[in-house]
Amino acid sequence: MSLGGVRDEAEIRGHRRTYIGALPGRIIQAMRRAGTINPLFMLDEVDKLGQDFRGDPSSALLEVLDPEQNRAFVDHYLDLDYDLSKVLFVTTANMLDPIPPALQDRMEVIEFSGYLEEEKLEIAHNFLIPRQLEQHGLGNTGLRFEDAALKMIIRQYTYEAGVRNLERELANICRKIARKVVEKKRYPHRISTRQIVSLLGPPRMTPELLREEDEVGVATGVAWTSAGGDIMFIEVTIMPGKGSLTLTGQMGDVMQESAQAAVSYTRSQSAALGIKDEIFENTDIHIHIPEGAVPKDGPSAGVAMATALISAYTNRPIRRDVGLTGEITLRGRILPVGGIREKALAARRAGVNYFVMPNKNESDLENIPKRLRQNIKFVQVDRMHQVLDMVLLPAKPPQRRRAKAPTLPAAAVPPA
Repeated sequence: MSLGGVRDEAEIRGHRRTYIGALPGRIIQAMRRAGTINPLFMLDEVDKLGQDFRGDPSSALLEVLDPEQNRAFVDHYLDLDYDLSKVLFVTTANMLDPIPPALQDRMEVIEFSGYLEEEKLEIAHNFLIPRQLEQHGLGNTGLRFEDAALKMIIRQYTYEAGVRNLERELANICRKIARKVVEKKRYPHRISTRQIVSLLGPPRMTPELLREEDEVGVATGVAWTSAGGDIMFIEVTIMPGKGSLTLTGQMGDVMQESAQAAVSYTRSQSAALGIKDEIFENTDIHIHIPEGAVPKDGPSAGVAMATALISAYTNRPIRRDVGLTGEITLRGRILPVGGIREKALAARRAGVNYFVMPNKNESDLENIPKRLRQNIKFVQVDRMHQVLDMVLLPAKPPQRRRAKAPTLPAAAVPPA
């Protein structure tokens, strides 16, 4: 039963018989079609329910989904009690916010994260590619897709949590191959990365890769998005000024507060870090997160911002092969964050060798398969000084400027 756009309470409870064209509710109609008293009932898009003058369907679902009340569910058309306690109801939703709290209380929420890249490869090989080959009449052509080509499509052509766009791109390739087969032209039997650009055009997305060298004031943060994990570079620069703080990159309120906490922690630890107190009053701080058009929020960038800030003040480069995540407090404690599974795999995909994470997120490592944990080392910390000891390199010596050669005055230059 699809609940998207349902606004009438009678869709759930049925119409009274006094109305012309009265019918039982869709719950009772589906039970009649199922022919059993204990079916599996799927309520799709429960967060898309509407509400208007015809009633509130979400309030009608309170009785349906409560096992203590649905033993005597009353449909207005039947006008009799009907037992729904043996039905297994499964609801789906994209967001929990639109669902009323009373309705959420009657549910056991199971959150599903987006597919990993390795999972998308298995889905493509076992399901998507065979279906597209069959639908395009290419089952006997021996067409095969290399893993490198599929990874290129996943990373640079489809950036999503599911596989819908991936299947569209595979169908696009199969259509072009099918046209060549019909026209009796030569076509590739093995799809590699070379054929992807000619078949799908130039890449639409550029994956983030590690910087070429260790830089001062640039930390490698790891973020969680709806399409999975991704790395982001947090840049900090200091310049002569009056001690102001500038934040750019579409930061949300929570991320701005994390930046302010990082600044306060840096100033409170100035003596231990070897930073003079007067430098804070004579310099301006600018914290920027690239891809400024993309909104960002959350507390998990606090450790990365504090590290980049301390690096800028101490002139010590940050190791580029270390991914950072965690929330920071004013006392330098590191608190747990969410999305560790997606963040760690995004860091591994980008070439990060060490993944620094809060110590209290240790249980999240169980959700990562062991074979995906082999090429990356997880470092668990609970204090900021542990992070600094690991990621900050010795300060660079000041570069000596070469003395410019003296220039002769114009009158002393011999004529050509």
